[in-house]
Amino acid sequence: MFPNTYKVNFTRLLRLTTLTLVTSLVLVPVIGLAAQTGQTGSTSSNQSQNQQSQQNQQQKPDQTPAAAGGPQGDIGPIAVPKKKPEEEKPVEKQPKIKNPEEIGNFSLRVDVPLVNVDVSVVTKDGQFIPGLKKDNFRVYEDGVPQKVADFSQSEKPITAVLLVEFAATNYYFVYDMLNSAYTFAQSLKPEDYVAVISYDMKPQIVADFTQDKRQVYAALNSLRIPGFSETNLFDALYDTIDRLEGVEGHKYIVLVSSGYDSFSKLTYDKALKKVQGSHDITIYAIGTGQAIREYYDSHGYMSSLARLDYLQADNQMNTFARLTGGHAWFPRFEGELPEIFHDINASIRNQYTLAYHPTNPKQDGTWRKLKVEVVDETGAPLKVQDQHKKPVKYQVLARDGYRAKQEVE
Repeated sequence: MFPNTYKVNFTRLLRLTTLTLVTSLVLVPVIGLAAQTGQTGSTSSNQSQNQQSQQNQQQKPDQTPAAAGGPQGDIGPIAVPKKKPEEEKPVEKQPKIKNPEEIGNFSLRVDVPLVNVDVSVVTKDGQFIPGLKKDNFRVYEDGVPQKVADFSQSEKPITAVLLVEFAATNYYFVYDMLNSAYTFAQSLKPEDYVAVISYDMKPQIVADFTQDKRQVYAALNSLRIPGFSETNLFDALYDTIDRLEGVEGHKYIVLVSSGYDSFSKLTYDKALKKVQGSHDITIYAIGTGQAIREYYDSHGYMSSLARLDYLQADNQMNTFARLTGGHAWFPRFEGELPEIFHDINASIRNQYTLAYHPTNPKQDGTWRKLKVEVVDETGAPLKVQDQHKKPVKYQVLARDGYRAKQEVE
């Protein structure tokens, strides 16, 4: 169809086109690879380096390359994580200081005790003297001045136990006891908590703590016919203090008794130690039977031994009260009772509370004697005057001391 000349030219043209196409297909990847090598490096060079590295590893399998950072194996180098800067140098530990062999191991624990002292400053008529400041008080423990760390004055409700002697000894003793107990119940306020405990051979809870006066009166009304003539004061007082130690806050014991003990299992010394070791408990004592005792003594009906027993009973009542910061009264007439309980109310409802850290911090269970003084700005005894600028005598009521805690080994 075409001339021979055209066939030859067409054949040459087809060969040239085919050669050009094959050349383009081969050169394009090479050019692209060359361009990539210009940016990141030559691929052939990297391959040659990897082959050379593998040959070196096969020739020297035990040598660790510096770039690997770890030992080699059949699977290649094992990378070890690089340490953080703070972990490069280990922190040197301080050497432990050991105690000398002759001392041994021990632990030190510091416990600074705090002593609270309730103080009442009243006139001879039982009137509370208000307005005193922290600097007006001086506290001495075993004769050593103490620094008052805390000071407050408060008028607060009371928590009290009315502990009464109810024994078949003499009608006049029971009569005086009931008069005193009823007078105390009349002075109670709605916020007060009071319990009634009677004792003869053993103490008996007649009324548990209550704010209801009617329950207190009902308990006193039940005390009509005593069953035993024994008056075990030491046992009853010990048991009452033991019960009150589990009650929070400051507590009071209004002890209405003859003070005579006839058949207690505990001795006077044990009862005295219990009183001395009590905390936050104040005892106010009212003696009974004073009038009938004086009558018998003046008419020769009382023996010298009985007289001595009752004098000792009065001293015991006074000691129990004084050791706890309270007071003891021994009225001879019924008309004295309202004034007595007025003084008690003035003392227990209005108080100054002092707190100090003793200079003797030892917890050895010893008895520490306390003394509280009231002074003016110059350190001299404080002088009190009434509205007519006449000097007024007063007394400072505070416990005589306390027993330090016994450290438990």
